[in-house]
Order: sequence, then structure tokens, then C-alpha cells
Amino acid sequence: MKKLWGGRFQKSAEEWVDEFGASISFDQELVLEDIEGSLAHVTMLGKCGILSQEETDKIKEGLLRLKEKAERDELTFSISEEDIHLNLEKMLIEEIGPVGGKLHTGRSRNDQVATDMHLYLKKQVQSIIQLITSFQETIIEKAERHVETVAPGYTHLQRAQPISFAHHLMAYFWMLERDKKRYQESLKRIDVSPLGAGALAGTTFPIDREYSAALLGFSGVYQNSLDAVSDRDFIIEFLNDSSILMMHLSRFAEELILWSSQEFQFIELDDAFSTGSSIMPQKKNPDMAELIRGKTGRVYGHLISLLTVLKGLPLAYNKDMQEDKEGMFDVVHTVMGSLKIFNGMVRTMKVNESKLTESVHHDFSNATELADYLAAKGIPFREAHEIVGKLVLHCIQKKCYLADLSLEDLKEASPVIEEDIYQILSPYQAVKRRNSLGGTGFEQVKQQIQYAKELLSQPLSNDKRQMDLPV
Repeated sequence: MKKLWGGRFQKSAEEWVDEFGASISFDQELVLEDIEGSLAHVTMLGKCGILSQEETDKIKEGLLRLKEKAERDELTFSISEEDIHLNLEKMLIEEIGPVGGKLHTGRSRNDQVATDMHLYLKKQVQSIIQLITSFQETIIEKAERHVETVAPGYTHLQRAQPISFAHHLMAYFWMLERDKKRYQESLKRIDVSPLGAGALAGTTFPIDREYSAALLGFSGVYQNSLDAVSDRDFIIEFLNDSSILMMHLSRFAEELILWSSQEFQFIELDDAFSTGSSIMPQKKNPDMAELIRGKTGRVYGHLISLLTVLKGLPLAYNKDMQEDKEGMFDVVHTVMGSLKIFNGMVRTMKVNESKLTESVHHDFSNATELADYLAAKGIPFREAHEIVGKLVLHCIQKKCYLADLSLEDLKEASPVIEEDIYQILSPYQAVKRRNSLGGTGFEQVKQQIQYAKELLSQPLSNDKRQMDLPV
């Protein structure tokens, strides 16, 4: 079968070679963006007098019919036409006749595919931002119910200090807030139009790139045609932002996995986000959390893959750059799926408050409270640290905890200790008293949640620049 670009070729590639070089198996995901870009392009060609009004109208009618078929999933794509662009161009010619071939006037597949990906990623990043916001709302709702639920805090996965369980949850809110801001910032680089850059050098036709950019809702155009068709920084940035987000989700997933284990029993995940064993009837496995933890690796892989593809490429377009799409599509689907799953897991998980309370009363996470108490009495902190360290060792040897020691035992360690020490050693009081800005004290956590709510109440910037495409 003769290619649309096959004028200078005397022979066709074998079918298996076509299959290796074709991208239609995955870039058909850009079908609506490709039609959207073509509608803007042909509208601009008509406005500039490059095509007649009759030609413009006929091409637009054909594109709109293809769009309707695409939305109904009625288009059949062919490997012989290589990619989404040539498939749609051939369909358009079949739909309206030879005039469909005039659509490609003043553009190349190089600026066409770049435009498609800018349109696609702009929509997807905006959707991801909304999913992050929804997850943040769930975290706030769960945190509000557990402000005064005292839980063990850890460093090195060893008991450190008691904290508010809400405080722990809210740490992930702020990670997600940074993730969201990275995505929002990246939209500035995504929201630029390469359309009209041609293959690499622009075009001799009197096109209006600003007009087609405005039709597509872009805030600006690339100022250099070489850069326009060879730039994939905006995809790298998206993959990087997504890698950081998935790292945060993976850390959270690891904690849910630990917390739901028999050894911790801090939470129970809903059955809808768990699975059983084919051989062990008692098992309830946190498979969705484990999958998110595992999928983080594939997102990292796509970032490294694209960086490697691009690192040695000369300007402008090279076939290597076809490898930019599958990873981008996969990361979009992975990130969206992970956010939806995580939202559901956190919203439905049960917090075992009694187990958390029991845990903080059977450890030495209140040791810092005693050291601070001694320091407040005028003992140098390093000396106080040693006194408490020896008391902890004494308790370990006696198989008891600090609050179990008699006042006489405590005074023997330091005569400045008074009866009020037992209130200081209370895990609840230990948390309540940590009222420094950003600390785990209950009032601070309430203020933190209120501030978070105010952030989420601020509307996301809505892009209203897109002009209506004339039909």
C-alpha cells in the first residue's frame, strides 16, 4: 500500500518492518487532540486566505464527522498508515475527497504531534491536580476525627515520641500540596503551542500561529521552530513531578501496609482494597497499597527512559522521539489510578484507637519529656539526657516503664523531680504540650487543618482562554 509520503520511494517495507516502526497502537490515544489541532489549523488556514472558505468548511465538516465517530469509538486504525496523523488524514480524504489533502498545508507531522502532546498533557495534568485535591480533602476529613488520637511516632522505625495521629496524616497533605504546586507550575511550560513550526524551519505560507494557539487555548507560542518540534522538556517535567508524587504515595502505602499488619494493628483496610490468599483462609492482604508501592518503580523507569532517549539527539526531530508517548500515557494512567485507589483506601480505613493508645503506654517514647522536664529545672540538657538514659536502662532491666517507677526511684536519679512528673510522662499530655508552630500539639494540629482547608477553598485557576472553534 502506497504511503501518503511515498512519492520518492520505489519499494515498500515489509509488513513486519511497518509494524516495528508504527506508533498507531498507542498514539491513537491522541485521536481527539489530533482532530482538535487540525480544526484549529484549518480554521487558521481559512482566516489567512491560504484555503478558500469552501475548502475550509468542507475540511472542518469532515473533521467534525471524524470527531463524532472517535467519540463513539467507531474509528478503525491501520498499521499501514503508521500513526494517528496519517490514519486521520487518510480517513478525512476518504470522507470528503482529495480536498482533505489540503489540511496538511503549512504544517508537518513534527509540529502536529508536539501540539497533540501539549494538548493531551495540559488536560491530564489539570485532571491530576483535581484528583490530588480530592485526596487532600479525604485526608483532612480523616485527620479531623483523630486530632486527639495519640499514636507512636517513629524515627528509624523505632519508637520516638508520641504524636497526634492527625498530625501524621497531615504530613501527607503537605507532601501532596507540594506535588500539586509542581504540576500547576509545569502547566506554564505545557501551555505553549508548537503548531505552525513545520518540520523544523517554519513555513513559507502566511500562517497566523498566534491565532491557532488562541483557538486551542494556549497562552503563547514557541519562539523558535527548531525548539518547538524537538522540545520534550514538558514531558520530562511531568514524569519528574509524577515520580515525586508516586514516591510520596509509596511511602504512605508502606505505612498503611505496616499499620495493618498483625504486629502493628493500628488500622484495618476496607475489604474493597484488600485481597485474600488462594491457600491461607485467614489472610487479608493490602494488595492495592502494595501495587501502588510497586508501580512507583515503573514511573521512575519512564522518567529515566525518556531522559536517556533524548540525551544524545541532535536537533530537530528524530524517530527516537516516538518513544516519548507510551511512557507518558502509562504514567498518566498509573498516577490517576493510584490517586483514586489511595483516596478510597484512606476514606474507608478504620483506625484502631485503643491499639494506638495501648502502644504509647508501653514504650519509652515519653523519655524526651522527662529530659525536657529536667532541663526546664536548670539541668544542662546533655546531663539530663544521660540521667534519663540511665533510667531507661534501669526500666529495661526491671521490665517496666518510666511511669511505673516510684517517685523515690525517680528522685534518686535526680532530686529535682517532683510529683508533677507523672502528668508530664502522660502520652496525652506529652502531645498536648508540644504547641510550637507546626508541632503535634492538638491546638496546633487544629490550626494546621484549618489552614489546609483555607488553601483548598481557594479556586484553582480555570483556563478560559480557549476560543470557540467556528463550525
